[in-house]
Amino acid sequence: MTDSDNDTELTSTRPYLLRAMHEWMSDNGQTPLLLVDAMQSDVQVPEGFVEDDHIVLNVSWSATRNLQLENELISFEARFSGSPHFVSVPVSAVKGIYARESGQGMMFQDEPVTQKSTAGPRSSDKSSNDPAPDSGPGKKKPGRPGLRIVK
Repeated sequence: MTDSDNDTELTSTRPYLLRAMHEWMSDNGQTPLLLVDAMQSDVQVPEGFVEDDHIVLNVSWSATRNLQLENELISFEARFSGSPHFVSVPVSAVKGIYARESGQGMMFQDEPVTQKSTAGPRSSDKSSNDPAPDSGPGKKKPGRPGLRIVK
């Protein structure tokens, strides 16, 4: 690995984890549901189904048509109260994925606007990617990885 490899921008893990969880739930006969921040820009969902600025979307193969789980965008066609709708959600707007039947899944923290670090791993500025101090009960300690169990 060269020094120039340290300067490359890492892609988000979120789309990969979403696809993996979707596949796992589908393989186990579970219904994958996405929790989406409907107020983020470029989110296209039926407004009548948004509650408290969020929407829960059934993304099972049987509930969607032309489901695309891409790195930047999730899109599909589905019926809401019998009416067809095109749904388009940036992956960054997805707050979590969980199974309707068991509740098993994962929630995601907000990602920084940019993940690129020009100084590489030698950077001493730890605050640039840390969540805000008032970010709630899931506060992370700087420099420590964290996982949250979702039941």
